[in-house]
Amino acid sequence: MSNQLELRHLRYFLMVAEELHFRKAAEKLYISQPGLSRQIRQLEELLGTSLLDRNKKKVSLTRAGEYLKEEVEFLLNHIEVTSRQLRLIGEGHSGEVRIGFLGSAMQQVIPDLLVNLQQQYPDIRTSLEELSNNAQLNAIIKDRLDIGFVRLARVPEGLDIRPVFEDSFSLVLPEDHWCSAEAFKNIGQFSDENFILFAQDYSPLYYDTVMSICEQEGFSPTVSHKSVHAQTIFKLVENGLGISIVPTSLQHGFNMGVKFIELKDIAQKAVLYVIWKKDNRNQALEQCLNLLWAGDSRE
Repeated sequence: MSNQLELRHLRYFLMVAEELHFRKAAEKLYISQPGLSRQIRQLEELLGTSLLDRNKKKVSLTRAGEYLKEEVEFLLNHIEVTSRQLRLIGEGHSGEVRIGFLGSAMQQVIPDLLVNLQQQYPDIRTSLEELSNNAQLNAIIKDRLDIGFVRLARVPEGLDIRPVFEDSFSLVLPEDHWCSAEAFKNIGQFSDENFILFAQDYSPLYYDTVMSICEQEGFSPTVSHKSVHAQTIFKLVENGLGISIVPTSLQHGFNMGVKFIELKDIAQKAVLYVIWKKDNRNQALEQCLNLLWAGDSRE
């Protein structure tokens, strides 16, 4: 029996920690259940602590096991990322930047960034994943993303955050709605309407900001539907199921039966932020951030 900690120990432990079931974990690992149990016991002996509470009915993580699960998730993912970066570098690339984003970032910020990267750093590969604010935050913390475009007011210690785009808000109405840009006075005119918004867990800052826009005019909106996709929101508005308030830039790229009225006289703005981990050593990320700052004409 080896008396050294090996990566297989950690991979086996992570599968058990995720499944909390030795038979299911063993099947996914293509090893026998007794063999898996021996590997986990060996890991506990090597670390000098119990990682799992076992009884006939269930398996659960100890406090030490919970801590190790998070660390192993990060470690194994980092090894995978490092291997991928090495393969890309070996193929003549400068590495990869993994980008998370909210849908609204695709209207202006992301396309500009990708074009500039292609022009100035053609050897840098990029991957894109549309995710909610919290999903991006967790992915960056666990080293699954390098950079995220979010609407958050703050981030945990160890992450950096910086505004990259400030947008106004616009009211979204069906094309045949009675209100026109000329007839619009304030959002209080729509206190009796149903509102269709981005889900609160998808973008809490956006949701709270829209609430404040309405509450400033003396009413709390009735939210009839929520979605994580602008196209879904616009389709619901088009069919007369409610109205919405979205960042103004989202009006581009959709050909639907809705109209937009920009809310010019309110203090609230839709601010898009970029976030990344301070200790991320990906050199391709540094080039990506430099392009963002060079293109930021507001500061």
